[in-house]
Amino acid sequence: MKGFGGPTQAPAWVTHGLVPFINLGLALLIAGIIIALIGENPFEALRLLVLGAVGYPEAIGYTLYYTTNFVFTGLAVAIAFHCGLFNIGGEGQAYLGGLGAGLIGLYLGHWPAPVVIPLAIACAMAFGAFWAFIPGWLQAKRGSHIVITTIMFNFLAAALMTYLLVEIFIKPGQQAAESRTFETGAWLPFVHDVFAAFGANIGRSSLNLSIVVAAVCLVLFWFFVWRTRWGYEIRAVGHNESAAIYGGISPARSIMLAMAISGGLAGLVGVNEIIGVHHRLLLEFTAGYGFVGIAVALMGRNHPVGIVLAALLFGVLYQGGSELAFDMPNVTRDMVVVLQGLVILFSGALEHMFRGRIESLFARRARAVAA
Repeated sequence: MKGFGGPTQAPAWVTHGLVPFINLGLALLIAGIIIALIGENPFEALRLLVLGAVGYPEAIGYTLYYTTNFVFTGLAVAIAFHCGLFNIGGEGQAYLGGLGAGLIGLYLGHWPAPVVIPLAIACAMAFGAFWAFIPGWLQAKRGSHIVITTIMFNFLAAALMTYLLVEIFIKPGQQAAESRTFETGAWLPFVHDVFAAFGANIGRSSLNLSIVVAAVCLVLFWFFVWRTRWGYEIRAVGHNESAAIYGGISPARSIMLAMAISGGLAGLVGVNEIIGVHHRLLLEFTAGYGFVGIAVALMGRNHPVGIVLAALLFGVLYQGGSELAFDMPNVTRDMVVVLQGLVILFSGALEHMFRGRIESLFARRARAVAA
């Protein structure tokens, strides 16, 4: 029973599996107490939440649609974490990614889809990467704190999008701050349409082929971080910057690279939302996905497998929570947000509350077995 560091550490399954599971259980316990206090049955609420998330094909589609966004933002936060950076700018980077994809849709949507879709994906990543590279450069070259600059860039992105949609891209003759609908060449196919082409009916939902992009990103993320020189340098800087410098690694280069990749991944939220679902530019499509990505990365221990599981959990909470608020009127949308907040609280701010005791217990057992 050896962990990553030998018999003096807790086994890996404790750190990466048991501890997040206990944190989730505590969040659900407290949420259940709150639901009981308002006069509802917490077990019935849990049943409705799960049923609303995975109980029928349409629900599964919407759950996976939300999961796709959380995979993108979770990976974005994770690559920054590996470099010792706390990227809170996922919202702004996703906004810019949507702008990049939207520009391709507006001006090149009449081109063939096999040309337009890859261009839109590349442009979304480039816009998101650029928006994250600037705070990375400021941290690496000017010493500006990454948390402060990424938060500021969220507001700048929102202001920029508001100006563009109100003054430039708004569809003539309407008051809503939205662009015209893209031509079909810039529509990423829905998964239910793909299945329908083969005669299968899986129910209509917002799930589109962005989920394939997310799966590719998970594999490439693992390969880059653990199988390339650049990934090693990023991890080295994150673990010990002084030792990295001694080893000939440039922290500034690693910081800027990590932030650019982080922004590119966050920008893919724009692909899922803008060319995958809405098919037009609009405001507030990010819907807090960038912030939830922080909790996804923390719960997933910055590893692709853990991020998939954490993203799926939040996908269930988002979709199941909507159904719960509909079927159980006393549990309002605000209560669902509280439930989501509790999971974020215990997986984020209070993540280390029980971790030390649990790991110490299993570490002692591991030492006893080794002896």
